[in-house]
This record gives sequence, C-alpha cells and structure tokens, in this order.
Amino acid sequence: MPLLEIRNLTTGYGDAVVIEDLSLALDENQGLAVLGRNGVGKTTLMLSIMGHAKHMAGAIFWNGQDISATPAYLRSQLGLGWVPQERDIFPSLTVEENLRVAARPGPYGLDKVYRVFPRLQERRRNMGDKLSGGEQQMLAIGRALMTNPRLLLLDEPFEGLAPVIVQELEATLDHLRRHEGFATIIVEQRAEDALRLSDEAAVLDRGRIVEQGPAGHLLQDFDRVKKWIAV
Repeated sequence: MPLLEIRNLTTGYGDAVVIEDLSLALDENQGLAVLGRNGVGKTTLMLSIMGHAKHMAGAIFWNGQDISATPAYLRSQLGLGWVPQERDIFPSLTVEENLRVAARPGPYGLDKVYRVFPRLQERRRNMGDKLSGGEQQMLAIGRALMTNPRLLLLDEPFEGLAPVIVQELEATLDHLRRHEGFATIIVEQRAEDALRLSDEAAVLDRGRIVEQGPAGHLLQDFDRVKKWIAV
C-alpha cells in the first residue's frame, strides 16, 4: 500500500481549475521530485495534498485512508510535514520558540533537530527575523521535523540561497530520506538537484503530468525534462 496515493485529482481556487485529473503514488521512505515551469500547478499540487486548495474531483489517500475531505490541521497531525516556499517563520519568536510551537509527540524533539541543524542551536535565542535566508530555511525544515511527520513536502527549498548552503541542505535532506526514514516531495526549479535527491519524478504542464518515471532515468535523459522546464 502506498504511503500517499493521488487518484484522478482535480483542484484549484474558486472556479479556476489548476490541477486536472492527476494521479501519482509515493511509498514509504521514497523521494519524489515535482518539476515544471512557473505557474503549471506545482505549488497547487502541494497545497492540495495539505488541504489548502479547493477539492473538485478525485481522491487523496494517506496510508490507505481517504483524506480528501480532511481539514488541513488534521492532515498535519496524520504525518504530513509542510515546508512552504515563504518559510513562514514567526519573526517575533526566537528560534527555539518557533520550534516548540510546532512540537508533536515522537522521536524528533529539540535535541534531535539541533543535531540535524547545529546552527539552529547556536542561534536558538535569536529572533526569527534576525536569521539569514539559509538559517530561516533550516528553521522551516526543523519546525516541520518537530511535527514528527512521515512525509516532508518542500516547496522551493533552495530558492535564493548561496551555493554552499544549498549543498548543506541537500546533504541533510538526502540523509533524512535515506537514513531517517522520511518520504519527501520536492518542488524545485533546480531540476537536476531535485532529481538527484529523489527516486521518482513527475513533470507538470498546465496541471497535468507530462513526464513521469525514475528520477535517475530522467536525469540521464535530461533533454526530455528541459523542454518542459525551460522558460
């Protein structure tokens, strides 16, 4: 049984359809890269999984349970960890307060998050708005880990970050998936990086999947992908 299964999903906002008749599945500990140009529905797909877009047709199954009508806050409790593109750090809270506010029972608490991101421990008394972009992204991921999810959904996690920070975050995400048992879905403009961090890949265009398969195969035949992601 897949950890996450999407069947013939159609979602959007108001009367506007953004995702149309989309199907995919993700197993435990598996990584999925979602690629495509800006505006093709990648973020809407993530928001649909989290329950923040209007459900119009189809179904989303989590560990075999239909969660299509489940409110967003309950999806988080079921084990979906969300790292939005905007990071949504609380600026008036310290790093440690940002982490504690998301805490749920499970193996990932402050000590373990600090082992994953030692820099957060160094900055634990800093306010959220006093962090660099890379530190804010570490905090956003760390806060998601504090919810003790089984799946991490990451929307543009490397956007605007220095190459050295991107390398550090890539190594962390690779470790979390391969050695800590997390499944991941990564939406990322740096397509080759996302493919290297994933087992499977789906390329979207106008809310539909136009290419799908093992990430390694798409990486080797990257020209098939480039025509769908080139601006």
